[in-house]
Amino acid sequence: MEEIELYLEDARDTMDRALKHLSIELGKIRAGKASTQMLDGLQIEYYGVMSPLNNVASVTTPDARTIAIKPFERKMIGDIEKAIRNSNLGLSPTNDGDVIRLNIPPLTEERRRELVKKAKQEIEVAKVNVRNIRKDTNEGIRKLTKDGVSEDDVKRGEERVQKLTDSFVAKIDDIFAAKEQDIMSV
Repeated sequence: MEEIELYLEDARDTMDRALKHLSIELGKIRAGKASTQMLDGLQIEYYGVMSPLNNVASVTTPDARTIAIKPFERKMIGDIEKAIRNSNLGLSPTNDGDVIRLNIPPLTEERRRELVKKAKQEIEVAKVNVRNIRKDTNEGIRKLTKDGVSEDDVKRGEERVQKLTDSFVAKIDDIFAAKEQDIMSV
């Protein structure tokens, strides 16, 4: 029975990581207001090495519709601007020589619906990940019968894995409802 507990604990930890990853991915989907998370995946070439934007510049949101990027080295401003233009963020940087500003336009109804679809895709990926974790955990628990664990204990373990999976899927649904509300609110 102790082995089953280890499988359940491992499954819970892995599902927690899947939830954290989902939160990071949903944070990249903008909801009409400026957020530094929108630029989290942006990589800048810095002395021949690709580095995250926040390693080469200070990124702030002075107001709800603007992101300000101040490079630590002035010569990096062109590279940062080029990386933003080449990204699929759909933002146009303005450069005053010291600071790059990104104005976040208000979202149209159509764009909001597209963002909800994108969020739904991320939600489905998270649900698939949680279900795969359930499958792997159940397979591991079933293998314990070879080590002398009773079939009743295995069945109870599988039921607990299913309850754990159901609770994480419910959390994912709650996260989606909150993100959808955030995107659709004007």
